[in-house]
Parts: sequence; C-alpha cells; structure tokens
Amino acid sequence: MIYKYITFSFSIVFISFIVGMIMTAVVRKSNFYNVKLSSLNFIVSDWGNKLLGVGFVKWVVKNTVFKYLNPSLKCDRKMNITDLQRIRSEMTKAEIDHLFAFVFVLIFVCVQLFNQKYLGASIMLLVNVLMNLNPSLLQQQNKRRIDKIINKFNA
Repeated sequence: MIYKYITFSFSIVFISFIVGMIMTAVVRKSNFYNVKLSSLNFIVSDWGNKLLGVGFVKWVVKNTVFKYLNPSLKCDRKMNITDLQRIRSEMTKAEIDHLFAFVFVLIFVCVQLFNQKYLGASIMLLVNVLMNLNPSLLQQQNKRRIDKIINKFNA
C-alpha cells in the first residue's frame, strides 16, 4: 500500500510540473504576476529555509541530473546587470511554476484527507514539499541574493 501511495504521489507531482507551467503561462502577462507574484518572499530567514530542507534541495539541484533541467538559470562571473535581471525573471517564472504545482497537488492531498487516507495524504504532502515547495523557496532565496547584487550595481 505504501508503494502505491509513493508512486501515485510522484506521478501527481510530475503532472503538477506541467500544470504549473501552464498556469504561469496564463498569468505571466498580467499585472497580478508582475506586481504580486514576482515579489513573493515567504521565508526570509536562512534558519527557516534550513529547517524546511532547502539546503538539501540546493545540493541535489547542484550535484545531480537536476542541474541540467533549467540551463537558463546559470550564472557566471562575467555578468552584467541585464543578465542578472534576465536570470531573476527566469527564476521568478520557475518559482511561480513550482508554486502553482504545489497548490495543484494540495488539492489531491485534501481529497486524500477527505477520504480518510491519512498515510497517502502524508506521503503526497511530503513529496510535494520536497519537489515543489522547496525548489520554489530555493528560487526565492536565490532571487534575494541576485537583488542584493543588482542593488550594488545600482548604488
């Protein structure tokens, strides 16, 4: 039964990636995206990010096959402010993709809870946090770092 919940959770999370990209594409040109969504910042402290496992996700993204998934988010030493702003924009898109995907999976978690399948809901929530929420928080953390560099350029 646990194997079934784990495989179902990973399946839904991978489907959620596509749903997140579609939802972001729908709202990307809106004022809501440019004003509200692009400036989200849920957890400001490094301690909070560490508690949620963002550091682990950062290591996984940097040292496994996941580093090849979004090559447009690479920084090198010889970047100008325009490059940094482009990377920040791409990070924002990736962050919002993961947030929409996270909310999509939460619907399935709620259905599992409603059907009193608490183990299934717990496993799905855990997989969702690891694969959608933590990458989104990592993008927010990286955006804060890029914003500091951009502010130094502008100062």
